[in-house]
Amino acid sequence: MKNLFVTLLVTTLLGCQSQKEDSNKQKAEAFVKTYFEHFNRHDFKSMAAMYVDSADFKDPSFGNGTVKQSQQQTIAKYTELAKMFPDIRDSVISVYPSDSNHIIVEFISKGSMPSNTFELPICTIFTLQNGKITKDFTYYNNQ
Repeated sequence: MKNLFVTLLVTTLLGCQSQKEDSNKQKAEAFVKTYFEHFNRHDFKSMAAMYVDSADFKDPSFGNGTVKQSQQQTIAKYTELAKMFPDIRDSVISVYPSDSNHIIVEFISKGSMPSNTFELPICTIFTLQNGKITKDFTYYNNQ
C-alpha cells in the first residue's frame, strides 16, 4: 500500500511539472508568434508596446554593452531598418522557453535593397516581467 501511495504521489508531481512546462511553452510560443507577426507587418508600434518603457538591450548594433531603449527609440530603430530593407522579414526557427520569465528564440532575418541582400541567423533571449519584455539580448555575427 505504501509503495502504491509513493508511486501515485510521484506520478502526480511529475504530471503537474509536465503540465506547467507545457503551459510555459505554449505561452512562450504565443508571445513569440505575436512579436514576430508585428515585426513582419512592420507594425513597430505594436511590437514596441510589448516592451516595458525602458528596456535593456544587448545587440551588436549598439556596441558591446547593454543600453536602455524606450519604446519610442525601438520604434525609430526598426522604422529606419525597414526603410533600408523594405522587405525585411524574420522567420522563427525554434523557440526555447527557459522558464516563465525567459524565452530564447532562434530565427533568420532576411531583407534586400537594390544593391544588397542579407540573410542573417540570430538568437535573442527575452526576459519578461508581467508579460512585458524587460531585456532583449540579441546575438548575431555582424561582420
